[in-house]
Amino acid sequence: MLADHQTLPAPTPAQVDFARKISQRLNETIPWEDINDRASLSNWIGAHQAAFKKAIAARHSGAGATSKQVAYAEKIAMRKRRAVPEECFRDAGLMSKWISSNR
Repeated sequence: MLADHQTLPAPTPAQVDFARKISQRLNETIPWEDINDRASLSNWIGAHQAAFKKAIAARHSGAGATSKQVAYAEKIAMRKRRAVPEECFRDAGLMSKWISSNR
C-alpha cells in the first residue's frame, strides 16, 4: 500500500550546482519539477550533458594562448635559446603541447 503523499528525494547540492552550470552555459532553463526531484534532475543533466561538454570544448579550441601560457613559454624559450612557434600563440592547445615538450 502506497502513501498518498510520498516525498521525493531532494537533489544533492553538487547536482544542483552542476545543473545550474549547464543551464547557464546553454542558456536553458531547468523545469521546476526537475529541480526538486533527484531522479528528474539527473535525467535533465544527462539529456544536456553532451551539449554542455561540446560547448566547453568549443570555447577552448581555437582560443588563443593565455597570458600565463605566453609568459611561461617565453621563459622556457629564453632558457633554451629557441623561439616559440607563431601558431602556438593562436591556439592554447598547441601552446600547452609546446610547453610540455620543451620544459
